[in-house]
Amino acid sequence: MHVTLRQLQVFEAVARHLSYTRAAEELYLTQPAVSIQVRQLEESIELPLFEQIGKKIYLTEAGEELQRYSRRIAEQLAEAESVMEELKGLHRGQLNITVATTANYFVPGLLAAFNKRYHDVKVALDVTNREGLLKQLELNETDLVIMGRPPHDRDLEFEPFRENPLVIVAPPSHPLARSKRIPLSKLASQTFLVRERGSGTRIAMERFFRERGIHVKTGMELGSNEAVKQSVQAHLGLGLLSQDTLTMELKLRQLKILDVEGFPIMRHWYVVHRRGKRLSSVAQAFKGFLLDDAYVRKHKAQIRAQ
Repeated sequence: MHVTLRQLQVFEAVARHLSYTRAAEELYLTQPAVSIQVRQLEESIELPLFEQIGKKIYLTEAGEELQRYSRRIAEQLAEAESVMEELKGLHRGQLNITVATTANYFVPGLLAAFNKRYHDVKVALDVTNREGLLKQLELNETDLVIMGRPPHDRDLEFEPFRENPLVIVAPPSHPLARSKRIPLSKLASQTFLVRERGSGTRIAMERFFRERGIHVKTGMELGSNEAVKQSVQAHLGLGLLSQDTLTMELKLRQLKILDVEGFPIMRHWYVVHRRGKRLSSVAQAFKGFLLDDAYVRKHKAQIRAQ
């Protein structure tokens, strides 16, 4: 069997997307070029890798087997590249980091501080939702992930590095805005604007109220923190958000954090990677920066003092 790395790369992209068009876009190739690479690979192994039913394509049994091998080969090549970069030292290399949408409010500041130490390191930052984060970890498509509360049923290594208080916000003119120690029972009559299903913030909110036997009404389902903040300002309901997302709105007095019993819900931000993953020198340095840097410890102290 004579197979080239390029053929495996093209096959893996088609298998992942189950689309020749999307694979071509990802690899900056034409669709006919992608089809030719896959056809040559099938001729080499003398087995069909895809079957078409209607307008959709599906992996054959041989395709599923080859997809597993192609992923392992891609991981080993990426590891080899990291080792080569390590030999060059920390002044070079690339950090691939994926963060939850909420974490993107503070991660750029951390990256800027890290870049002052290692200014020749290139950083590729991807921002996505919780589902996207877990998918990238599963496919080993990123070095490190920053997210809230990683699942315990997956083969992951994770450590907390920063507190993440969740608070309830309202417009400053809301009837509850000046109240102190608001009992949870008073929230039952309020409408809450919520993030999409699967959002870490929404999961934390639903768990908190469920454990306390409080049923809250939910109104609009929104796909971003910005949409929640704008809708709260428009008096469409209350919002539960990470305090990290509210710096500007609190400063401009566009939103008010309500003084509710049991709040804030204290969660944490975690730095996460696949268990057993061999981190590059750059990734190890950034992970250590998150866990040990004086800037982070100082920020933790400031949160506790609030």
